[in-house]
Amino acid sequence: MFSQLNDIIIKVDDIIWGKPLIILILAVGIFLSIRLAFLQVRNLPLALKYMFKNEEGGKGEVTSFGALCTALSATIGTGNIVGVATAIVGGGPGALFWMWIAAFFGMATKYSEGLLAIKYRTLDEKGHALGGPFYYIEKGMGKNWKFLAVLFAIFGVCAGLMGIGTITQINGITTAVNNFFDPNNLNTVSLFGRSYSISVVIAGLLVTLAAALVIIGGLKRIASVSEVIVPFMAVIYIVFCLLVVFSNLSLVPKAVSTIIVGAFNTKAVTGGAIGSMMIAMQKGIARGIFSNESGLGSAPIAAAAAQTHEATRQGLVTMTGTFIDTIIICTLTGLTIVIGESWNKGLVGVAVTTKAFQTGIAFMSPAVVSFILMICLVFFAFTTILGWNYYSEKCLEYLTKGNQKAVKIYRYIYILAVFIGPYMTVAAVWNLADVTNGLMAFPNLIALIALNGVIVNETKSYFERRRKGIIKD
Repeated sequence: MFSQLNDIIIKVDDIIWGKPLIILILAVGIFLSIRLAFLQVRNLPLALKYMFKNEEGGKGEVTSFGALCTALSATIGTGNIVGVATAIVGGGPGALFWMWIAAFFGMATKYSEGLLAIKYRTLDEKGHALGGPFYYIEKGMGKNWKFLAVLFAIFGVCAGLMGIGTITQINGITTAVNNFFDPNNLNTVSLFGRSYSISVVIAGLLVTLAAALVIIGGLKRIASVSEVIVPFMAVIYIVFCLLVVFSNLSLVPKAVSTIIVGAFNTKAVTGGAIGSMMIAMQKGIARGIFSNESGLGSAPIAAAAAQTHEATRQGLVTMTGTFIDTIIICTLTGLTIVIGESWNKGLVGVAVTTKAFQTGIAFMSPAVVSFILMICLVFFAFTTILGWNYYSEKCLEYLTKGNQKAVKIYRYIYILAVFIGPYMTVAAVWNLADVTNGLMAFPNLIALIALNGVIVNETKSYFERRRKGIIKD
């Protein structure tokens, strides 16, 4: 019975994360890019400037940078390390090129999400903010479309609680720790009728405690922790990748060539040339979308809390999330894997990335390389736990009409899910979380298409006022 249910969920997951959703997300990104005259190219320098320069006197709960880091805490995760490896193993080096394409058009999508989040958010007298797809669907599209907002919020709660933010992340953390400290499970303890490595138990308890201390403090504590951990770990990981690149500088041109050629597959990797190109395209675009979440509607929930008067300005800041996540971090991971040629060694998951780093940094002990990568995985996954708690919490707040008692109870349930996560091996839970995560995209994409006129008008108004000097940077 349970096996049959799991098979059904897997089939639904394959359908939702199949070609239709990938094509729809990419199509919306292309459409918005054209409507906005490729704003992601013209205004990227300004967006990066706004990312570090918070707006003075803006209303909201956290700074624009804090809102961005909260969003990045959910997107920069195991997908940047493991997901890129999975895409390249499945679709060849060319998959990285298609990740760039997904990110390029996804930046226009993410910009639009951030803009609408501010335009349609609500702020109470205490400055408490609530916004995101559920509000720009309800307030922007009208009450007749509220059912879409409710569906999005339900999917958001389920995705956060049932796996994306809890079980999958804590499993990733404890597995990484276990593989480093006790790969042969020589030191075990019996729990819940099964044996687990002591490293799993200790790591699970420490992460649960750390998550509880942050989550119970609410958004401001999540944002303040994310503002420290996300940039710090991103910089460490980027430096780690650059060590590989600069240590093998002579191999970079060949790696880039391999990526470009592989994208159009003049030489077949997994069969016929056309089939291989389509696989590279599908794996790369799908993994790019899954990594930066452009179009899924999660990032605007965090963007809505930013202290700003200007929707366009926050849209630009939100857009930089996709640039950092995919164009920078995923690219460096991909280059490392292609340079180290670890993608075609029969390895899977994190082992591909680990092998690439060990090969690329030959002067460093393999154990040290594995330890650094493990630390990066642990912290990236930990911040994802925090980010998705905030997302799903806000979805619940919308569904309960701001009932803070329900939100506080939910926080403890979320922490409990993190606690039991290391001992959960039910594949159906993971697949169901994947399904609900994908389902969030459909209401959000409908809203982006319906409100594209609002997005364009708001953008034009902002830059016209800026040109006249009414708005100062």
